[in-house]
Amino acid sequence: MPRFYFDVHDGELQRDEEGLECANVEAARERVLASLPDVAELITSSDGDNQTVTVTVRNEEGSKIYAGTLTFTGSRPDEAA
Repeated sequence: MPRFYFDVHDGELQRDEEGLECANVEAARERVLASLPDVAELITSSDGDNQTVTVTVRNEEGSKIYAGTLTFTGSRPDEAA
């Protein structure tokens, strides 16, 4: 079974050196989607109201094959746009 690597970038790159075995690219994509609740925990109030966290999937050759981004944008209604 092929191994895929799931790098997380939340302002700093956290490179996955172990990877996970997945049946195919679609299974790796599903892992990214399933990880979104964990990825959301990386967003903290101390980091401000505009944040993104991206999970990039690499294959065994190191090629990027998929990326999923979770974006948080907060605003207060009383602030001027």
